[in-house]
Amino acid sequence: MNYAICNETFQDWPFEKAFAYARECGYTGVEIAPFTINENVFDIRPEQRTTICQQIKDADLKCVGLHWLLAKTEGFYLTTADADVRKATGAYLAELARLCRELDGDIMVLGSPFQRNLLPGISHEQAMEFAKDTISQAMPVLEDLGVTLALEPLGPGEGDFLNTAASGIELAKMVDSPNCRLHLDVKAMSSETEPIADVIRASKEWIAHFHANDPNLLGPGMGEVDFEPIFKALKDIEYSDWVSVEVFDYKPGAETICTESLRYMREIEAKVSAV
Repeated sequence: MNYAICNETFQDWPFEKAFAYARECGYTGVEIAPFTINENVFDIRPEQRTTICQQIKDADLKCVGLHWLLAKTEGFYLTTADADVRKATGAYLAELARLCRELDGDIMVLGSPFQRNLLPGISHEQAMEFAKDTISQAMPVLEDLGVTLALEPLGPGEGDFLNTAASGIELAKMVDSPNCRLHLDVKAMSSETEPIADVIRASKEWIAHFHANDPNLLGPGMGEVDFEPIFKALKDIEYSDWVSVEVFDYKPGAETICTESLRYMREIEAKVSAV
């Protein structure tokens, strides 16, 4: 298993300090939220991109890619009937792909519920078509750069569009690109009717990336979710890509989140491997 951590976990830590600490803990990858650099990707200067890429390398880490793609932005929406907004959103995703590649990453996790929830008068079927159109406009750039867009289903507590892994797969099929696949998140899957391990196995052909966390907004092992059947399912489907720790409650502090999450995941991985 390859373990990474999302950089917003470190809040106001300088990048160099955060990256060095992540590596010290034992992580080998870091996942970047673009808003931690600048709230608008078009305002992230070339020299900033080069510097951050080098800082990641200097810490002996790999940049997994990006997540929180549309967070803190304005004027972008995935499922709107407004063709101009969809075009602008597609162009923004394309620029994010350029940033991703310049940081030496190759995964972009598309969650951002506040930029995709159903708008008044829009059915779920219409929203799927609009989302397909928005994403398809960015795909030529992603395909050219070798960047994969991983669609992230989120639970109903966060939004009303793309709430299940099955719907994420359906949208990926509609986009019909090898660079549009599925992202799975433990917190989100906890809201599905099927056990998490079953969702993972049913999605085996589509999973491009994985987030480890808990419905209590903390890291793996810091809540009620038992990761042993989850890691067993990942082993069964021969998933060998990144598992990134993504939390939403930072109160325990970056040090505790980093160390306890990784300690727990390694413990569970060892148990699963021994079976």
